[in-house]
Amino acid sequence: MDVGNAKCGGIEAVCVFDHVFVPNERIFLNGEVEFAGPLVDRFASYHRNSYGGCKAGVGDVLIGAASLFAQFNGVEKAAHIKDKLVEMTHMNETLYSGGIASSCEGYQTAAGNYIVDPMLANCCKLNVTRYPYEMCHLAEEIAGGLMVTAPSGADFDNPETGPYLRKLLVGANGVSAEDKLRALRLLETMCIGTGAVGFRTESMHGAGSPAAQKLNISRYANFNGKKDMAKHLANIK
Repeated sequence: MDVGNAKCGGIEAVCVFDHVFVPNERIFLNGEVEFAGPLVDRFASYHRNSYGGCKAGVGDVLIGAASLFAQFNGVEKAAHIKDKLVEMTHMNETLYSGGIASSCEGYQTAAGNYIVDPMLANCCKLNVTRYPYEMCHLAEEIAGGLMVTAPSGADFDNPETGPYLRKLLVGANGVSAEDKLRALRLLETMCIGTGAVGFRTESMHGAGSPAAQKLNISRYANFNGKKDMAKHLANIK
């Protein structure tokens, strides 16, 4: 019960490469420094595009857990609960649509490879740096303070405290206190536990921090072209 998600969790690490031999066939660039910028840019675009899929998938689980707990708590029909779940869904589908759009607007390079649309990929990732945090915020609102004050599985197994907990924490329509706590533990691990590694902090800094996306968006924005359109409509010569 206390694990929250026994099958999946986030683990990150610091890796130090010290005196590593790289065979020639594994070298991407060998002195062709003029391609260093485009290599990083294209890699980052692919990576930022992919976040529209992976984070939306995790978001579906978070929405499901929040909706399930609301059902177990007997409040799934409350207007403010439905509003929060809809808001979470809107943000999650926005992430997904950004990834889909940058893929669909991709193009073929002269070498025959396909590259995603870099502007839309960066916009997708910039949304990813924001929406998962707000989704967790809404999930925590739905869960309430019990998400972090909940007793442990050992407390349920304790013959002295267990009967009180099963009586006082029972869910709506006969849902057991244990099942209610399992749903809470899943929300806890995704919002502030090991699941938050891949859904919160990685959403912020993975594939580059927000400043990196904003830098690339400014490069692809074509402000001069937009100014020309504005001048044409305003009849400015």
